[in-house]
Amino acid sequence: MLELFRAMMKEEWRIHSTMFGSLSFALYPVLICAIAFMGSFLLPYLEPILPFGDFALVIHAVFLLLGLMVGAFGLLMNEVMERRFGQSSSLAYSARIFPLSERFIFLNFVVKDTVYYILLWVLPFVLGFALAAPSVGVPFETVLLLLLTLSLSFLTGLSAAFFFSMIYTRSKRLLALVCVLFLGTGAAASVTIGAGPEVLFLPLTLFHAFSWWTLLAACVEILILSAAAIALLTPESAATTKYYRNRLAPLANRLSPFPYPVLAAKDIIDLSRSGSAVGQTIFSFLVPLGLIWCFLSVLGGFLPQHSILLLFAIITGVVASTMYVWLTMFDSFGPYACLPVSVAMVIKSKVCSFAVLQMIPIALIALLTLAIGSEVYLLPALILCSSVSCYGLAVTVFLTGLSPNVLLYDTRVLAFYLLALGLPVFLLIVLSFMNPWYVTASVLLLIPARWLVQRGYRKWEGREQMTF
Repeated sequence: MLELFRAMMKEEWRIHSTMFGSLSFALYPVLICAIAFMGSFLLPYLEPILPFGDFALVIHAVFLLLGLMVGAFGLLMNEVMERRFGQSSSLAYSARIFPLSERFIFLNFVVKDTVYYILLWVLPFVLGFALAAPSVGVPFETVLLLLLTLSLSFLTGLSAAFFFSMIYTRSKRLLALVCVLFLGTGAAASVTIGAGPEVLFLPLTLFHAFSWWTLLAACVEILILSAAAIALLTPESAATTKYYRNRLAPLANRLSPFPYPVLAAKDIIDLSRSGSAVGQTIFSFLVPLGLIWCFLSVLGGFLPQHSILLLFAIITGVVASTMYVWLTMFDSFGPYACLPVSVAMVIKSKVCSFAVLQMIPIALIALLTLAIGSEVYLLPALILCSSVSCYGLAVTVFLTGLSPNVLLYDTRVLAFYLLALGLPVFLLIVLSFMNPWYVTASVLLLIPARWLVQRGYRKWEGREQMTF
């Protein structure tokens, strides 16, 4: 196992360094470290409105979500094996030519991704915080504890997503039943304890009050979920033949108002047939946002209900903008090269498909607003979410073209992305605290969004499209 693990680690590095250059990709964790270092100096200014304990909750929630998003690859097992690794990673296909089971190979892949992303995200973040800790009055023991608990948060998210996605591949009804059982158990335990759901988040509990029993419980939870996920893995061939009825023509007719209805129909069919239409919605959208809402609700003692709703609408808009990545995850321009189709046409079709998918965040915001009794703020929340999502899409198209899942790991591209998206988002958060209706000014983001998309069409026309 150790030999295969080392080979996979080398292979992962070579893939990224080949695409971006060794120096550019090596600077990626440096950028994360720099962001954490500079952000740490804001702690004294944030403490009056967000105490350190609640700020720790937010950071742990972010790494939990990161683990959930990385772990969701279990849902796309066949597509990953066939499309991603079939071209780029021969080791993941070695079950076909060597006496190695798919479970053994995928176990190594899970361990490799765990170590790889901890080195890529967790360690640089903690290192940046550690460098700034003496200046902001944070003891070194807290830094070491943060390293432990953030790693556990990431692993909890990864193992949970892997477990639930493996259940999803077995049975959607079983997934619904397990989710109901987990939610029911969590709600009952929360009521019994008399505290919010964040108390059940063991890494955060460990950060607030270190205990060897809590540490053991957190580790056992991760091991049980991971072992169950590996046991549930279906060792079927990625080349299994599937048959589908022809949906292209009827769907294209329904999408006739779109500029390129056939291409948009193809995108939606790809999402449906790969399982992404449901799976990505659950694991990359609804589950992360559900957890975010649970954590934001803790701030009810510090912020009014409408401020939490608008803050959630902003976060939903940012997450919804990543739906463009869903549409380009398994698609590349290569198959289109032999057709009378330009890069700009393909990007436009993705943008149209993205517009269809925006019904999901709009429905989520509308249902949540009605559920909490804040109907008076429904309009600004919808405008805010949609505007942020469209602007995030425009920035992504301009910076990455048809390859967001590749180029966002380029240090320079990621820095521009965070800067271009972060400044307007920060301004909108400030406006939401000043007056809920001020956020309707977010509709002005559609002006630079349109300009960026038009520039993106021209920028990527004729350029080589990178694939992963």
